[in-house]
Amino acid sequence: MTEPVRVLICDDQVLIRTGLATIIDAQPDLEVAGECGDGRTGVELAGKVRPDVVVMDIRMPVLDGIAATRLLAGAGVPHPVKVLVVTTFNLDEYVYEALRAGASGFLLKDAPPDRLLHGIRTVAAGAALLDPDVTRQLVGRYAARIRPTGGTDPDIPLTPRELEVLRLIAEGLSNSEIAASLVISRETVKTFVSRILTKLGLRDRVQAVVYAYRQGLVS
Repeated sequence: MTEPVRVLICDDQVLIRTGLATIIDAQPDLEVAGECGDGRTGVELAGKVRPDVVVMDIRMPVLDGIAATRLLAGAGVPHPVKVLVVTTFNLDEYVYEALRAGASGFLLKDAPPDRLLHGIRTVAAGAALLDPDVTRQLVGRYAARIRPTGGTDPDIPLTPRELEVLRLIAEGLSNSEIAASLVISRETVKTFVSRILTKLGLRDRVQAVVYAYRQGLVS
């Protein structure tokens, strides 16, 4: 049998932690590896219990979720941990900062339980999860900050079709929506996404979104 996905829950509200733990432990393929109420303890606990996924709140005492995410999954971390940020804050600079810190996914706390479980499984599998609504709102609020003043890099090593797919990813479209938009199969979209990540040296779909904004590929 496949070992269950081990999840570490970091949230300063006891009721939230208890609720998340109850939902996660009820799943046969998931288990709670630990719980904590601040980012510093989360980083230390992650080193001890070695979770597959950390469900991370943003606003916490001692060390906030963004700083904790950076220590767990940021650039230069030798053994990065997959982090799924789950927060009550939506149209907030925290969204962009969490992605820059290395988070593999971002969900809002008012998301239904099945979306949370899907998010944990998606991130654990090595994919990325970014709520399409969050992505679209991120474009609207932070495009000017993210987009470079020098324009698009002319040496981006992607074909015209791959650039088209990357732009649609950055606009928050799912693989199914991209397939429908370009009139191609979902498998073909998955192949394009894989090629894009490989060519650009990106870890996951979330990094592809940030890359597209930085390169000025979305307007």
